[in-house]
Amino acid sequence: MMSRTLHDRMANAIRFLAMDAVEAANSGHPGLPMGAADIATVLFSQVMTFDPADPKWADRDRFILSAGHGSMLLYALLHLLGYENVTREELKNFRKLGSLTPGHPENFITTGIETTTGPLGQGIATAVGFAMGERLMASRFGADLVDHFTYVLASDGDLMEGISQEAIELAGHMKLSKLIVMWDDNLISIDGATSLSGSTDQLARFAASGWDVTRVDGHDPEAILAALNAAKASPTPSLIACRTVIGFGSPAKAGSEKAHGSPLGAAEIEATRKALRWDAAPFDVPEDAAAGWRAAAARGAAARKAWLERLAATSADERTEFERRMGGTLPAAALSHAVKAVKAKAVADGGAVATRKSSEITLDAITLAVP
Repeated sequence: MMSRTLHDRMANAIRFLAMDAVEAANSGHPGLPMGAADIATVLFSQVMTFDPADPKWADRDRFILSAGHGSMLLYALLHLLGYENVTREELKNFRKLGSLTPGHPENFITTGIETTTGPLGQGIATAVGFAMGERLMASRFGADLVDHFTYVLASDGDLMEGISQEAIELAGHMKLSKLIVMWDDNLISIDGATSLSGSTDQLARFAASGWDVTRVDGHDPEAILAALNAAKASPTPSLIACRTVIGFGSPAKAGSEKAHGSPLGAAEIEATRKALRWDAAPFDVPEDAAAGWRAAAARGAAARKAWLERLAATSADERTEFERRMGGTLPAAALSHAVKAVKAKAVADGGAVATRKSSEITLDAITLAVP
């Protein structure tokens, strides 16, 4: 178990990088990174398996920031963990044209981003697809090659969107036990208290959809770790409601919508530095916190090495098929044959066919050709 002192220093590194970047850009959302820093620190330093030396390692755990407006949480993590393209200069260029740190995370721009997020609710739905993909691949290639979790950090706004219900209902029905959603339950939205626009019992909603649910103090690392470990052992997908304070540490703006979507301001950042006893200059990370994050980054190297050995021990045909699927390459010959067969049958049968029916026939043929 990590000491509380080290945990706090590592979490505060996230908080101050987020504050500094949003202030430099004069735009952004500091409140979520500040409030969720404790959750992210526990997750990335003690729970997730990944290796920054190989960001595309096939069996890494996945992290999806559904609350994409809090992107500086993710950029700060990637920087602290040593992902090579998320440099100090890129943090300084947050939200600037041409930077690798746009206002919302984009996976085709920045290494370490699993999927583009921003539209609220989208990340949760995408994560269900990730978890389904993991199960399908594991059923084909076995746990020696495919055995990883998908973690989501979701905001109140994500859970307000209708798409979240469709996604969580499917996940619960399919018992996607390797999907774990951490809800940044801070009771604040952009307009003020969440009670202004909703009163849904979210834990009851998820439980009704077949999820394991629990509530923890989102600033208690021991409670967060225990909840995550319990969720990993659950036979169903899990929701962990983490009660947090938006803008944690800010003397004047913590717990308020004022911390949500605008810079704190130089004076308030200075006050926060004093409150959290952080004497580093903007964008600097003290050595004790940096060392803690370097140790977190090194945790997955041995697991990746062992996995590569298992992959090398599989047959050449099996390895080729695994790599084809992971690379997203379609089996061209089989696909072409299937489509040609559908066309030939349509010509032979003649007559009019509704477009929705012809689409169904084509998709059925493609499904058989693309395992």
